[in-house]
Amino acid sequence: MLKNKTTLGFLSVAIFVILLVHVLVDQGILNSFWYTILRIGAVMTIVSLGLNLIYGINGQFSLGQWGFYAIGAYAAADVTYRWSQLHSASGLVILLLVLLFVGGFYLIIGRVLSKIRGLDSLSAFAIYLAGTILAAILAIALGKILIDPVTAMLTYLPANIAMQLVFLLAILLAGILAAEVSYLLGLPVLTLGSDYFGIATLGFTIIVKVLLDNSDTLLGFAEMKGARGMVGIPKLSSWLWVASFVLIIVVLTRNLLQSSHGRAIISVREDEIAAKAMGIDIASQKTITFVIGSLFAGLAGGLYAHVNGFLHPNTFNFIKSFDPMIIIVFGGLGSITGTVVASFTWALVLEGFLRLFLPEGFETWRFVVYPLLLLIMMLLRPQGLFGTYEFPFLQQILPPALKLKANNMHTTEAETASSNSNESTSSTGGAS
Repeated sequence: MLKNKTTLGFLSVAIFVILLVHVLVDQGILNSFWYTILRIGAVMTIVSLGLNLIYGINGQFSLGQWGFYAIGAYAAADVTYRWSQLHSASGLVILLLVLLFVGGFYLIIGRVLSKIRGLDSLSAFAIYLAGTILAAILAIALGKILIDPVTAMLTYLPANIAMQLVFLLAILLAGILAAEVSYLLGLPVLTLGSDYFGIATLGFTIIVKVLLDNSDTLLGFAEMKGARGMVGIPKLSSWLWVASFVLIIVVLTRNLLQSSHGRAIISVREDEIAAKAMGIDIASQKTITFVIGSLFAGLAGGLYAHVNGFLHPNTFNFIKSFDPMIIIVFGGLGSITGTVVASFTWALVLEGFLRLFLPEGFETWRFVVYPLLLLIMMLLRPQGLFGTYEFPFLQQILPPALKLKANNMHTTEAETASSNSNESTSSTGGAS
């Protein structure tokens, strides 16, 4: 009953805040500047929650989150651009079929390779990569046949509904694309130690940025315009969209961490050897966490692309990849509450208050003020803003067996303390 009340209270407060901000924007009380800042804060929350899952909860030091964020942004933008500007569902159809075919190939290859003993990670990666290329070629060939029928079907819908439907599908497909890419990348790099894993994922982010710089020539996506930046993206990421995604992802993360899979993920961070001794598949838990965290980044990228309607590769350079890392450290590693609060604080302070209130010509000094604030907090409170604290709804709930064991331990400790106290009193009385 208490759990239901906590859940109902959390959801009620969250929905109230979402609707309150929507009303403030709708009535013009919040201007467009702060409206954009709030949406960027929500997007950063989703990215940072994914990284917190990978690093703060599973213990894998990753700097590749920004690369998956970029993949999601450009993938979703390409789908909606083709629909709004070219009046074609080609991006939607091709991306959907590629993801379905590649995902199917991954399942088949995974079952086949599971029967082969002693296969090294690089050989498995080569097989998966070949399967990915083959699946993509087949999907594109089939997609060219289906583009016109799907476009015609969507055209029958009211224009606004069709646009929103394409937008939603684009966001979801962008997240799945980032997840599949992370699975492929994780085959060789997840076998590396934490520091080397961080370097490898940083290299991945740099590769993605270079590819985006040459997306119009090297990749053949003329509409992305490479280093000049992509324009003409519909501005569809309203507050209700981004806030709803934040709420859903917070709930999903909370439920994951309170499941048996979540406890296995945490155990890998605490002690890999002990977790392996208890029968936990370390490689599997690392892969699952990395894929889910990258999925969140892809979803966030898709939402970000439709906030301002413009994308530039410089937004996704490796320097910016440290932003979500700073956020999760600022909020507290492993804390969902801290990540959410720190993400909005990051947006409001760095992009909002410091940009507005610093003297004219000193706007770039916000990149000095913000690290100084972070440095001071790290000196005074190294565990982060919230440490391990969570809102009641997000707190870990022990299973009945563990809860009973914990109660028994407390009872035993109390009895021992009482016995020691009685013995002490008796000895004192005898002495007197």
